[in-house]
Amino acid sequence: MLRLSPFIRCMDSMSSRVIWGAPRSVPILLRPLPPGLTCVLAAGKKDTIYFPVLNEDELQEQFVRGSGPGGQATNKTSNCVVLKHIPSGTVVKCHQTRSVDINRKRAREIMQVKLDVFYKGELSEVLVKKKESELRKQEKRRKANETLERKRLFRETLAANAKPGNDTV
Repeated sequence: MLRLSPFIRCMDSMSSRVIWGAPRSVPILLRPLPPGLTCVLAAGKKDTIYFPVLNEDELQEQFVRGSGPGGQATNKTSNCVVLKHIPSGTVVKCHQTRSVDINRKRAREIMQVKLDVFYKGELSEVLVKKKESELRKQEKRRKANETLERKRLFRETLAANAKPGNDTV
């Protein structure tokens, strides 16, 4: 049978039993990943997004000179990291800091997000959270507009009642 632990999801036992493209109502432990990808779940994390684990053998890394502001410090040092995922052909370029180590770490984080979107498409947790955020923002804006409209109507009603000749007793 299917053995699932709340801490680790193993693709070997799931790939043949779960159909790719499960709807949003399927619990996260039962959602499939594309064949060949693994994912580690953390216990007790509420809003954690679970990205595919990067295999270092599938990555090609280069250090090049960055661009942008910084003058001589940028033009003379090769601290920009270019990371390529060979199976998918996804390329990430990271030059956020002057530190090569921090840029390497951030490039891998960005690569995980891009691979998640690449393999899962519309079911990617990053895209789903982004859509949910947009919907919440639209709902908040709609409520604010309704409140403003009610206030405007209330002011107009008060102004109409305050005019001389509108004595209603």
